[in-house]
Order: sequence, then structure tokens, then C-alpha cells
Amino acid sequence: MLGNCFTLFMATMAVICSVGSAYDPDPLQDFCVAVDDSKAAVFVNGKICKDPKFVTPNDFSISGLNRVGNISSLVGSAVTKVFVDQLPGLNTLGISLVRIDYAPYGLNPPHIHPRASEILVVMEGTLYAGFITSNPQNPNMRNKLFAKILHPGDVYVFPKGLIHFQYNVGKGNAVAFASLNSQDPGIITLANALFGSEPPLNSDVLAKAFHLDRKIIKYLQSVPWMQN
Repeated sequence: MLGNCFTLFMATMAVICSVGSAYDPDPLQDFCVAVDDSKAAVFVNGKICKDPKFVTPNDFSISGLNRVGNISSLVGSAVTKVFVDQLPGLNTLGISLVRIDYAPYGLNPPHIHPRASEILVVMEGTLYAGFITSNPQNPNMRNKLFAKILHPGDVYVFPKGLIHFQYNVGKGNAVAFASLNSQDPGIITLANALFGSEPPLNSDVLAKAFHLDRKIIKYLQSVPWMQN
């Protein structure tokens, strides 16, 4: 009986710990508005807290998400972030928001958020969106793609840390909003990171990893890789 109780206890704790690690830690105060002031006394989640006496409604508000982003980039999309650096009141709250604009056939390139899951809702246009699973334990199996066509009002979830993307398959512009369960989810765009790092990654490493000629790798490393 004692052994069964201990097993149940450990299983319960495992579930609690797994849930607790799925998002940013809970704050121990009502809020901690981030401020660029080295004289402030409290430092939480990598940000200095603004003295509550000087906090205003503006610390919890931001404007501009009604405006279309600059979609003239090479990939044809623009991400307008509302992370803690844009909205200081998000500090310790464990949430953030983005607006994504897509030109016709524009792409939000394959990327990951190392610290957050994401839920996306399409507001306008038609998107092909999906994510790729982590490496399977069976070496004979491949990573699995989960993707589908999304229309206005459709919602899609991208699990934390998995490669995901959105591609506008329509002839007109598209718009989506996404929420993430971290004040600063982090973004790693795969192509940019691998071919545009500073200093450059050894071309032999990339050539072997991608089964490509070293000259192709050198070319890819020579072209500009801009953040979306």
C-alpha cells in the first residue's frame, strides 16, 4: 500500500512539475513594470522593476497593431512584436503578442521559440501553416510534419520549441495575430541562424549537415540574412 501511495505521489508531482514548467514563473507581486534604471532596487525576470509609485496605465498599453507591417522584405512578411521590451508591463506576466502581415505568397520562415508555445488566429487571407516534430527515437522514422490550410477565424497551435512556419498561399495580403506564453519567447529563424551567424559557422559543418557542395554553402553565407 505504501509503495502504491509513493508511486501515486511521484506521478502527481511529475504532472505538477511538467505543468509548472510550461510557462514563465508566477510573479510574487501584482506587477513588475520593466524600467531602464540601474538605481531601481528590484530585479525580476531579467528586468529592473519600476517603482510602483510611478507606474501609469501607459505601462500596460501599446498602440499600432492596427497598422500593416513592412512586407517588402525578401520573405514578404513582417512581424510586429509586443514583447516585454515593447510593453514593459508584460514583465513577469508570462504572455506576449505578435501581429504578422504577409504579402501575397509571403512567408514567415521556419523558426522556433525556445521559451514558449504559440497560438495563432488568422484574421485575413489564407495561410498554409504547420510545425515539425522533434527527432523520433526510432532511427528508421522521420520527423513528422503537421500542417494545414487556414482561413479567417481558424486557429492553430505551435508547441514550444518546435520548428514552425506560415506561408500565404493567397493572391492577396494576409494578417494573423498570435499569443505566446512568455514575456520574451525568443526567436531563432533557422536559415538566418545557420547561414548568417557572426562569426560564420564552419562551411564544412553545414556542407556535411545539408549534404550540399561547399560552394553552395559559401554562397548562402555570402547573401544577406535579415531578421523578419
